[in-house]
Amino acid sequence: SERMKRIFFDRSKDLTEEQKAAMRFEYCDVTVENEVRNLFSKTGPIDGVLHSIGFANPKTCLGDNMYTPAYEDIKQAFHISCASLATVSHFALEKMKKGGSIVTLSFESQVAFPYYNWMGVNKAALEALVRALAREYGREHVRVNAISAGPLATKAAKSIPHFAHLARTWKKISPLPWDVVNDKKEVANSVVFMLGKYSKKITGQTIYVDGGATNVGGVLLPHEKPLMRTPAKKAAKKKTTTKKKKA
Repeated sequence: SERMKRIFFDRSKDLTEEQKAAMRFEYCDVTVENEVRNLFSKTGPIDGVLHSIGFANPKTCLGDNMYTPAYEDIKQAFHISCASLATVSHFALEKMKKGGSIVTLSFESQVAFPYYNWMGVNKAALEALVRALAREYGREHVRVNAISAGPLATKAAKSIPHFAHLARTWKKISPLPWDVVNDKKEVANSVVFMLGKYSKKITGQTIYVDGGATNVGGVLLPHEKPLMRTPAKKAAKKKTTTKKKKA
């Protein structure tokens, strides 16, 4: 659809012309089965698929109150953010004759966050779907997993009310430093790992790449907060200082 095209091009603005020239761009509306079928009919064998899709009307599905009478919006959010994984996986499977990996992106669904509302529900459903698909596709040597990342400053995040507050809260509870901008690379590296050959025995899992925040109860105490520099760099600086004193 034109809406999806605009979203896609929006997100590719940081690509150089050389990078764009090396890629093949195809578009489809994941809520229309024939479009998904046609998309995969144009490809050759596939080793891996990244399902990075999510949408919920911020006016009805996000915000102060969980309740909304806009049931069509709720169904649309579920279809795009969760059920589409089953559709995409179904048609991708036909191209994975030698096995492969399907990875989707989630966000901490075991607890409730303010304002996230129906997207939180959809992420919980998405992780349940990952487990079901992993069980079904295992016989085909296709593994299915989710990456649950910490908050990242993406275009989608701009639709989440008070996202900046969530990002600040994350820094108070994450044992490892968490950067909503620069840690996009760390999440991407984890996706590459899950798509690659070194994760061949991992399936049906939700892998947390969030600085450890999901395993911490309450905010970090002052003595627990991440150092501004790594211990290794700190030690190296001390060593250099000692040498100068001897001189």
